Amino acid sequence: MSAPRPSEPSEIPKRSGKYIRAKWRHFMLTVTANRLTGGELLRRHAAQRVEERAIEVCLPRWPIAFDGVRIAHLSDLHVGHLMTPERAVAVVESVAAIGADLVVCTGDVVDLDAEEAEPVLAALGRIAGPLGSLLVLGNHDHLDDPKRVVRVAEANGVNVLMDEAVMLGNNGARLHVGGVDWARTIRASARRVAKVWQKGRGLDLLLAHNPKAFVHAAKLGVPLTLSGHTHGRQFALRRRNPATPSFARRLNAGLYSRGESALFVTVGLGAWFPLRVNCPPEIAVLTVRRG
Repeated sequence: MSAPRPSEPSEIPKRSGKYIRAKWRHFMLTVTANRLTGGELLRRHAAQRVEERAIEVCLPRWPIAFDGVRIAHLSDLHVGHLMTPERAVAVVESVAAIGADLVVCTGDVVDLDAEEAEPVLAALGRIAGPLGSLLVLGNHDHLDDPKRVVRVAEANGVNVLMDEAVMLGNNGARLHVGGVDWARTIRASARRVAKVWQKGRGLDLLLAHNPKAFVHAAKLGVPLTLSGHTHGRQFALRRRNPATPSFARRLNAGLYSRGESALFVTVGLGAWFPLRVNCPPEIAVLTVRRG
């Protein structure tokens, strides 16, 4: 009698505990809640218009050669159940009409499954401005397959910064841009920021999914930090003016300053729950000036 054939290896990748917990949270807080409303939550969420926010930032340490540079800032698409790949691609491609010099995404392209973000990363590469497209990873990008996210992004011309710094520009003018990988705490963020600061021999612009990175970036004198992650909590008592400097202790949404450094936190495009109140999804367009 012939020996039994070994079982075929499973094509299903092994999921991390964080992925499984996130999947359960999504089922309980999103799928179940939507079913209880007869699908009304998801219908209203999908119909919400993405707003374009224009913000002007004046910084005394901003390089004079890049005075007036325009940066399109995207974040937190959370491609998946609440943001289909088709809708996400349409949102990203709409950025092309803005004519920004630099396009940046501060993480959480993925909600759960990395493969769903592939067409979105391709679109991000297609809309690159003269200074290119940059990406840093968020906590959700790490749930499934972060290496796949990086590989697909870079194959489409998107520069992924994982505790790295790059110099952008031409004709002798250089903008020093750094990007840090996901870190949960202020202390962990500070270690990553310090590493990138040393690699870049100083920075003009820092990209970090978690706005807590700004605490150390401001100490180092980084002129501008761009972040996401918070979704603006998705709920607000009244509509915010993102161009008004805020000095709240929690870095939730809008423009903040500390010394000669500034932070802008976008409320992002996607959601963790299909409901936003006075906190519509946004594409932020920053005009950065020396002054």
